[in-house]
Amino acid sequence: MNLLKPGWFAAACGAALLMTACGGGGGNSGLFLPTTTTPTAAKPTVSVDDLSTGSYVVSTDDANAPTIGKYYAAADGSRLLVFSDSDDRAKRVYRRDAGGAWVGVPAADKDVQVTLLQSNALPAATVDLATLAGSYAVQVATGVSASLAVAADGTITPGAASACKLSGKLSAGTLPRTLKLALSTSGCSGLPATASGVLVVDSDYAPASFRLLADDGAQVIDLWAFKE
Repeated sequence: MNLLKPGWFAAACGAALLMTACGGGGGNSGLFLPTTTTPTAAKPTVSVDDLSTGSYVVSTDDANAPTIGKYYAAADGSRLLVFSDSDDRAKRVYRRDAGGAWVGVPAADKDVQVTLLQSNALPAATVDLATLAGSYAVQVATGVSASLAVAADGTITPGAASACKLSGKLSAGTLPRTLKLALSTSGCSGLPATASGVLVVDSDYAPASFRLLADDGAQVIDLWAFKE
């Protein structure tokens, strides 16, 4: 006498196969192996002491041998902190866009906390773009120079005789003593093709007329411009 109803055996087998495929009843012996995810390494964070709106000469690191820098703070929350080497070339830049987080260039491989030992406010100053119109010589690297012209509307054009071509655009900036800079380079060995940053005017830079400070997120560009 057949106790199995028609179709019962096929249905039971189908259910058993389904349980096995889904990992049921057999541990991890199913067709679908458990997936694993590799934790994403957290990016290093950068923290810098905040200063009120203005520009400052600041110091950090060892009080007996401090590192001196310039700090620029805008009312919208944007910030720029520049530390230079013994040749007055920017070696470390920390910047923060309005509403953003601090970023270090070159990028750090561990968390950074910049604690300011001192901060001395500089006199308030603005930059008049029209007064900067003219031709300038720029030292790109040791023994390598380039020429550029700044128009009254902020357009930067390369000098015709320069192998290293510097071009870009200047516009009103939010940081004190600065203009916003978009920079492009061509034929300039060692410099990124594009970078963004600021033009800074400071009497400490004399006889230079201004300083172009920019980066591409990985490398700092620091160009001092002298009126021709």
